[in-house]
Amino acid sequence: MSDDLPVTALVTRARNGDKQAWDALIERSAPLIWSICRKNRLGGSDADDVGQAVWLQLLDHLDNIRDPAVLAGWLASTARRECGRVLRAAKGPQGAKYALDAETIPDEQTRTAEQELLAAERHAMLREAVTRLPSCCQQLIALLIEDPPVPDAQISAKLGIPVGRIGPNRRLCLEKLRRDPAIAALINPDAASTRSELSRQAAVRR
Repeated sequence: MSDDLPVTALVTRARNGDKQAWDALIERSAPLIWSICRKNRLGGSDADDVGQAVWLQLLDHLDNIRDPAVLAGWLASTARRECGRVLRAAKGPQGAKYALDAETIPDEQTRTAEQELLAAERHAMLREAVTRLPSCCQQLIALLIEDPPVPDAQISAKLGIPVGRIGPNRRLCLEKLRRDPAIAALINPDAASTRSELSRQAAVRR
C-alpha cells in the first residue's frame, strides 16, 4: 500500500475491513509506540505488551475516532497510559517511580515523534489534494514552490498566462485546494498549518 496514502484513507479502509489498510496503520505508527516505550525504559516483552494493548484499543475505538488526522496523538496518549499501567504493575519502588515519570514528566522525544508523524500525514494529504486540482493549478503551484523561485516572466511564458494573472490564479487555485475533502478533514489548527505552509512556499506574486 502506498506510503503516500493519508491516514484518513487508511482509517476509512480499515473500518471497512481492509486488512492491508490495518497493517499499514500499524506499520506506519509502530515507531511512535516503540519510542514511547523506550523513553519509559520498557523493552522486550513489556514493550510488546504495550504495543499489543494499544493496537487492541485502536481496533475497539476505530469507529469512534472523529478525526483520523489526529490519530498519532491518540496513539501516543494511549501508549503512555499503557506504559504507566505496566510500570505500576512492576514490583519495587523503582517501578512506582517510573510509573510516575511516565504519567507526569513531559516527553520531548515523544512529542517530536508525534509532530513528525502528523507532519508526514499532512504532507501526504496535501500531495493527494494537489493531484485532484485542475492541471493548470498543479502546474502553477509546482512553479511557485520551486527553489530557487522561478521568475514571473518565466512562469508567464511556460503557462501562457499574463504576469498580472499569476497572483489571482494562485489565489483561485489555493481556494480550490482548501475545499478539497482531504484538506477539510484536518482539524482547524492543522488545516491552518497546512495552508500557511503552502502559502509561504507559493508567495503572493504582485
